[in-house]
Amino acid sequence: MSAVSTAQAQFGLGSRLAALSRIVELGPGRVEPALLTEAAQLLLRAGDRLKLSPEHTVVALAGGTGSGKSSLFNAVSGLELSPIGVRRPTTARTHACVWGLDGAAPLLDWLQIQWRHRFARASALDRGEGRLHGLILLDLPDHDSIRALTDPEAHRLIQVADLVVWVLDPQKYADASVHRRYVAELTGHDDVTVFVLNQADRLTPEEQAECVADLEDLLRREGVAHPRVVATSATTGKGIDGLKAVLADSVAARRAAYQRLEADLDRLMARLAKEMPEVLHVEPTVDGARRAGLTDALCDAVGVSALGEAMENVYGVRSVDWVGWPYARWAARLRPDPLSSLRLGGVKDDIRTLVGSSVSAQPAEVDNAVQALGDGLSAGMPEVWQNGVREAARSRSPELSGALSKELAEVAPPLDRVPGWWWLLKIWQYLLVVMFVAGLAWAGSILAYGVFKAGRPPAEILGDVAVLPWVGLMMVSVLGLGLLSAVASRNFVVLGAGKERDRLERDMRRRVGAVAQDMVVTPVERELNRYNEFFGAMAAARR
Repeated sequence: MSAVSTAQAQFGLGSRLAALSRIVELGPGRVEPALLTEAAQLLLRAGDRLKLSPEHTVVALAGGTGSGKSSLFNAVSGLELSPIGVRRPTTARTHACVWGLDGAAPLLDWLQIQWRHRFARASALDRGEGRLHGLILLDLPDHDSIRALTDPEAHRLIQVADLVVWVLDPQKYADASVHRRYVAELTGHDDVTVFVLNQADRLTPEEQAECVADLEDLLRREGVAHPRVVATSATTGKGIDGLKAVLADSVAARRAAYQRLEADLDRLMARLAKEMPEVLHVEPTVDGARRAGLTDALCDAVGVSALGEAMENVYGVRSVDWVGWPYARWAARLRPDPLSSLRLGGVKDDIRTLVGSSVSAQPAEVDNAVQALGDGLSAGMPEVWQNGVREAARSRSPELSGALSKELAEVAPPLDRVPGWWWLLKIWQYLLVVMFVAGLAWAGSILAYGVFKAGRPPAEILGDVAVLPWVGLMMVSVLGLGLLSAVASRNFVVLGAGKERDRLERDMRRRVGAVAQDMVVTPVERELNRYNEFFGAMAAARR
């Protein structure tokens, strides 16, 4: 394999592993913990392996007791390196034979191969063995021995080896423990798995062909699409060169490590995809219509309209003291005032209490508004992500009512504020009162001095009977002008009250919208982005 193609393979695998890392980061609460743990372990294993020697290929010989695995190890290495038991033919510890030691030590340390079980072949000096330069051949403990049941070493090395060679014998090649525990777990690992039918010297050529065909058929049923089966005999040396050729091809390609990690990643992604089927991309932001709908629902829940109406009524009631016709006000004081409780004294406190009670009194409506948003946005998502969006929408529900109450309590207007035109109109009304009283006094003076001749008037005009009709006309005009001013001012008050209500409701709506954005919309959008990033990473982690 060329340096360029090796770099391309590493880059492609690296980008997929980066995507898997993002899946692990985004998956908690959405993906089965066991799958996330497996993914994290794969990332750790891949990170370690890719940092170690790319010039070496780790090949593990795995097999059951009596399969001749250690004999095959010695036959491939050409030395008696792994002990072969007589009474109990089992391998207790992993042995390693290395063709080319430069750079191999850190890799062997990572594999946890003990120093006394490491052996080297100076392949450059061995005729015909140079093609195996870069091979690290491991003889694993027997997977079905008594020791192996309590020692995870064989299982651990099977999981991390670049290439696994399963050594089977003619009597137990269909052993269920091998197929159930290992072969079925390596589905999709065709490129990094080799099966050796050892002890072929015990079979006739016809029996060997039949066993190989039967083994291949069995492996295909187990999910190995293109099984590679090599028949060997460690005793006679038959098939050893063929096995070496397979190992040499893998070593020369310098790609087995990447293929193994890619196969592990493919299998993991297939399981993830089965649990979490991909769906369409969703809009990561809450649209304006839904924002407005949420704000409307929350405004209804906290009684914004009712509060605005109350403010409008208070505004109108207070204006009577300033812009109403004084004579009408004085007359009203002679009878009980049913609106006295709305006068300035405690109105502001009453309004603040109204705001607080409106929020706390409608928690169910607040919850319904939030739930409606979550349900609408999560439609069509996988159930676990639907629940995630709903949980995000409700994540700050315990604080929401209190936050709305606090915000709206601050909106209560300064009810002691008096518009400037109220002052001017009040001065005008009292000026008319003074003019009416002056006219009344003038008319009384004319009646006293001009009609009843009570004496000499201080001034001629105060006793001139001819002026009396004009004085009466002036008084009627003053009364009419006062009444017209009162009516006009009331119309202006109504318009002002409406504007005050609109301003108040806009301010309250703005504050409700800000609270909804911070406590509902932002967590929901964060979850929607998490959803898109997760499935984007799922797509990137696939081939």
